[in-house]
Amino acid sequence: MKYPIITQCPVCEHPLHAVKLECGHCRTTIENTFELSKLALLSPEQLHFVITFLVSRGNIKEVEKELGISYPTVRGKLNDIITALGYDTRKKPEVDEMKVISMLENGEITADEAVKLLKDE
Repeated sequence: MKYPIITQCPVCEHPLHAVKLECGHCRTTIENTFELSKLALLSPEQLHFVITFLVSRGNIKEVEKELGISYPTVRGKLNDIITALGYDTRKKPEVDEMKVISMLENGEITADEAVKLLKDE
């Protein structure tokens, strides 16, 4: 019987790592410290959501329908998964291009500063 891999220690809740791999056909065994994929860090519920999202080709309306949840719930689950994968979910502030051009025209900033602002650096 195959069991899903667990990624968190059931005793101390620290991350686990794989140390042994075995071929199911010839029984070759390899021992070392192996890094798990980021997707392995997701809970079964999060992984189910990701699969549903991918099968729906990222169509949030389809995900809503398939899982019977609202748009805000879909967005919340996406943000939770993004965070669980180690990425930042905060939106980058959008640059007001017209304001930057106006500041440049009024001599408030240099051309180099305007380019940096427009490139969001």
